[in-house]
Amino acid sequence: MESAIPEHLKSVRTRHRRVPDDYAPPYPSFVARHKPSVARVVMAYFGVQTRGEPFEAAEQALAWIAAAFKQTGGPTHWDRARYIDEAGFTNVVTVAYWDDHTKFDGWFPAVREGWTGERRNAGGVGTFIEVLHPGVEGYETLFSSLGRPEGVAVLADGMSGEIQEHAYWGGMRDRIPKSQTSEMAPSGNITAVRDGARIRVIPSDNVCLIRSGQDWGDTEASERKMYLEDVEPVLREGMDFLRDDGRSIGCYANRYMTVVATDGTRTEKSYGMSWWKSLAALERWAESHPTHVRIFGAAMKYLSTLGPAAKLRLYHEVTVARADEAFFEYLDCHPQTGMLNAVPTDAA
Repeated sequence: MESAIPEHLKSVRTRHRRVPDDYAPPYPSFVARHKPSVARVVMAYFGVQTRGEPFEAAEQALAWIAAAFKQTGGPTHWDRARYIDEAGFTNVVTVAYWDDHTKFDGWFPAVREGWTGERRNAGGVGTFIEVLHPGVEGYETLFSSLGRPEGVAVLADGMSGEIQEHAYWGGMRDRIPKSQTSEMAPSGNITAVRDGARIRVIPSDNVCLIRSGQDWGDTEASERKMYLEDVEPVLREGMDFLRDDGRSIGCYANRYMTVVATDGTRTEKSYGMSWWKSLAALERWAESHPTHVRIFGAAMKYLSTLGPAAKLRLYHEVTVARADEAFFEYLDCHPQTGMLNAVPTDAA
């Protein structure tokens, strides 16, 4: 049994884990392992927003960002997903990952100007950029199975063996190396800065991002029916709550997205990604809010019924970032978009 925290990121603990050293989880899970030389990663979300179905200007924007990814310094991996937000707008979000911050720094300025700059030919399309570039001590991953990495884990050198810190409340925090010595509590205020037509959001310290995904492409017959009829509707109910009412519990924005191929074809993958005031706020929802209690109950019934035969793949990545490790910018987007929804009314 391995620790989720790799040896080169271990430090003398001043804050204790939620489980004893002899804790044995009831089922296996795994984490991504980067090479020790990787000190920082970049997670960059490029969004297109339209009222109704994406039209020509939106399709042109999506083609433009895909072409930009092929330029020198572009990402090692990217994927794309879409969803309908609380205001009824269609959003197509392309998320890209780097494990070389220097490459991103050289690539990003020109792409930023092309994506949210004043000279962009909007054509009725809103665009946004949401970036975190945490040190590797500031985030964690978790996978229910091996062989098909997602998100930032695609960049990893490989996967761990079975890890200890999972299947208990608090495991998410215990997998983040920074938790060994830091509470990762939020501090500071959220502000908005106008730069012509675009709005830059400056977050508070220790803003939290979760991307949590499901892949049911390998399921068959009764398992597929069980997931789509018993689990997914409960998951959607929780995702809708966070989307519509999440601010009351510290969730600034939530997107429950369907992963799409580059040609826009829907896949049998989805993920929720949400911005939170803090890791503690995310933990409170996960541990005690009725919507997540129902999600957890449905998932546990599903997994306990199928046991090792389950073919559903689950994963997530959770990041806690300082304000100077984050970048949020919006152009022609409605005010509930992403971290715009976190800005106090008197600061907008």
